[in-house]
Amino acid sequence: MVLTLKAAAAAFSVSAATAHRWWHRWLEGGHQASSLLDRSSRPRRSPRLLAPELQERICDCRRKTGWGPRLVAGATGFAHSTVWKVLNRAGLARRRVTAKEPANSYEWPCPGDLLHMDVSRYARFARPGWALTGERSQAGRHWMRPETRVGFDYAHAIVDDHSRLAYVELHDNDRAATVTAFVERALAHLSATASARSG
Repeated sequence: MVLTLKAAAAAFSVSAATAHRWWHRWLEGGHQASSLLDRSSRPRRSPRLLAPELQERICDCRRKTGWGPRLVAGATGFAHSTVWKVLNRAGLARRRVTAKEPANSYEWPCPGDLLHMDVSRYARFARPGWALTGERSQAGRHWMRPETRVGFDYAHAIVDDHSRLAYVELHDNDRAATVTAFVERALAHLSATASARSG
């Protein structure tokens, strides 16, 4: 069955101009089906394209310095847009992501032999700020003034390096007597926990 170009275009729901263009592509391709495959839209000739040696100069500057397109443009004397296009074509527009070294993780071989201790201070306030209340009015502007503070909380923490078992207490000071008593209770707790696990 032979169809006119107009009828073939209607059968495939395309315009007659599209059917005409594909017909000529098939003729120019020597009646080969491969001539109808999608082709790059890049023009065959680019007379305004930068000379290869100038493109290499831009790429070389990028490789040596690691600078972005704007700095490379300033160093080479080309427009920023030109530099970006050259780097993009060469695959140098984005910096290569360097592989991160694995985390330097360590673990003490025996539980209880190495403990990490820390004390953190947290201010207490008479009323919370807008992050909790959602109120941003003028009345709530001065919630962080010193006179609104009502002291500090001290979080005392000990973590066992091997098992990562943690013991934490909240106190109102970080004086020597408080810390000493905390350490004694923490050691007793960690010892009892270790015994329970092994038994």
